[in-house]
Amino acid sequence: MYRTERLYAGAAAAAHVTAENIQAYIAELAARVRSTTVWNSIYKLRRAAELLAPTIDFSWLAEIEKDLALVAEPRSKFHRLVFTGRLVEAGLTLVAEAEGFARNDLARARGVRNGLMVALLAICPLRVRNFSDLEIGKTFRNVQGTWWITLPSIATKSRRPDERAVPALLNSAIHAYLNEARPFLLGSAPATNALWISSTRKRQLTAKNLGTLVSKITLETVGVDVSPHLFRTAAASTAAMYGGNVPHLASALLNHTDPRVTEEHYNRATSMSAAQSYAALIEEYREGASMMEEGPAR
Repeated sequence: MYRTERLYAGAAAAAHVTAENIQAYIAELAARVRSTTVWNSIYKLRRAAELLAPTIDFSWLAEIEKDLALVAEPRSKFHRLVFTGRLVEAGLTLVAEAEGFARNDLARARGVRNGLMVALLAICPLRVRNFSDLEIGKTFRNVQGTWWITLPSIATKSRRPDERAVPALLNSAIHAYLNEARPFLLGSAPATNALWISSTRKRQLTAKNLGTLVSKITLETVGVDVSPHLFRTAAASTAAMYGGNVPHLASALLNHTDPRVTEEHYNRATSMSAAQSYAALIEEYREGASMMEEGPAR
């Protein structure tokens, strides 16, 4: 409204929501955003209008919203699909490069954190909110030499506990982060159990900032912007491609409730056993990739 000089500050609630203004808004949106964003913007606008002016009939706007939904074309994820093994390798490579070649302590701390973040999220593809909220000693803890992620049911979208062991291949990176990089990033700031520390604010990374950072890291390392949500797509695709002999691995790995899975299978394919099976697949993938790089024996 402001950009098109249609805004009148003294107007009543939702008074600007007219057919003429909506059509102009849609035309302005369509020129700069994708069709799904146009539909979503009108959906949010309708809901806000209904809340602000509950006595006004906005059924005409709901019809426009439905029409937009019919022509909306979601952005394809195919060109951004990266299998988990590649993400794990990218993360561990970042850690190794930071420890061996970083130009200063800050670059080293950031590199170790970023590498571990990518590798851990790849193997344990949690939702970004759960991942950013991990706490040392609580939801991220060491039990007899093995690191575990343990989310209570109240913290998960499915309202089921999510417990998974972190494979030993990340132990070295975890040690480097917790004992060197994280203390440096935290500096003299107040103590916190938050796992992921911002290098600028010296506090817990928010879900939004962590997501932006993960996208930036993957774009720089693997050449593809892989958001935290796409890590879950990568996990499901990797499980389907390489874990066909493990029933319902993908749904259990992502801690999904799938109504098509019988109660018998659902109880057996817990997130704990799924994480172990998935880690084994990643190990096989890494070993196979290493052998291909070495080539035939001579």
